[in-house]
Amino acid sequence: MKDIATLFAIAVLLFASACQTEVAKTVEPRTSAETAAPPPASDPTSSPSPLFPDLQAELLDDRYKTTSSPLGTFDFKNFTYPLPRGWQHPEANEITLENGKVKAVAVDVDEEMSDEERAERKAARRIGMSYVTARFMDVTGDGADEAVVILKVETTGNAIPQLVYIYEWKDDAPALLWNFRTGDRADGGLKDVRIENSLLTVELYGQDRFLLGETETGKITGDEEQLCCPTHFTRSAYKWNGKNFLMQGKRLTFETDNPSAPPLENFGDVVNNPQKARKFR
Repeated sequence: MKDIATLFAIAVLLFASACQTEVAKTVEPRTSAETAAPPPASDPTSSPSPLFPDLQAELLDDRYKTTSSPLGTFDFKNFTYPLPRGWQHPEANEITLENGKVKAVAVDVDEEMSDEERAERKAARRIGMSYVTARFMDVTGDGADEAVVILKVETTGNAIPQLVYIYEWKDDAPALLWNFRTGDRADGGLKDVRIENSLLTVELYGQDRFLLGETETGKITGDEEQLCCPTHFTRSAYKWNGKNFLMQGKRLTFETDNPSAPPLENFGDVVNNPQKARKFR
């Protein structure tokens, strides 16, 4: 009886072992790809948009880059320019570029200094300058191109006003016809200068911003916005009378994001007139 029981137990064990082997053959191990889902693919068409608009795009495009005038080969990067009133150094009213640059001189001033020391250190400060571009166009209507040279003022601060110089070719050298200063980016900064309807056309960022002589631009009180991102620009036109450039027609203020919309005309005059201003409130 013991032998029969022993044989029966052995048979049961062999049967159970065989069953486990068959189950193991039919169950395949799970791969790592099955246990972890792949990360989502990035969209190749998406790209970050620029934070700020390029306010110099029009000035640096390919228009007005060539001319048959000798001005086209003149080296304006190594040249002496007059400084406008209010920007002149105590000992000089001009500035000379070397390879397109003049480094600004910054001098610190603090409240612990005496009045004399502060005045002396402030007098030692000097603006810098850097060459931006030159454009060639007939701004006088005489059939010959003049050079419109654009420089950027380097102040060692955040402001970046620009200076514009217009030269004709006379007696084998550039001869200055007009120079003027523009503002700082959205605050009257230079957007474009070109010929339109045979007139010198200047566009400045801001509402009703236009040129006043050589040192300032017209401005509406309260026209303040982020310097990076102007919402308006103003177009004004000028005609050469043999001695000066005189404004022609109306000053037109456009929306930067919708320049095809009807412009505001001489908007500063409207704002300064209480009766007319009510129409815009």
